[in-house]
Amino acid sequence: MKPKLHHINLSTDKVEEMDAFYRDILGLKRTEEDVPALRMDEEVYAGDVTFLTDGDIHLHIARKDVAAGFRTGQLVNPVLEGHVAYRVSDIEAFKAHLDIQDIPFSNWGDSAVAGWHQVYFYDPEGNVIEVHERCL
Repeated sequence: MKPKLHHINLSTDKVEEMDAFYRDILGLKRTEEDVPALRMDEEVYAGDVTFLTDGDIHLHIARKDVAAGFRTGQLVNPVLEGHVAYRVSDIEAFKAHLDIQDIPFSNWGDSAVAGWHQVYFYDPEGNVIEVHERCL
């Protein structure tokens, strides 16, 4: 169940400009490897996203969507200010761990991403953390 850093998500209204910056200035490359299958559902999230990598860790640049949490009835909105994401091999064990630690979380399941069971919660400073299991 040990979480492994998978990606950092930056939310922006300038997806194309940010994509170009991270490719041109930092040398990141676009990737299709191990990227989520977004459902593109207007009731969940249908924003523009680009997927970049340094060869190890992904950078997801997503269109900011301040209403995603309201539309889905979720406490934590992962595309408001961005988030850091970790992958685990057993999401149910991780959810039990959060419950034991008394950490409230939003269980998005695979409603936004086909094949990824996602939960989101806040760190003590209010930063959004995603933990997901690939369930293909």
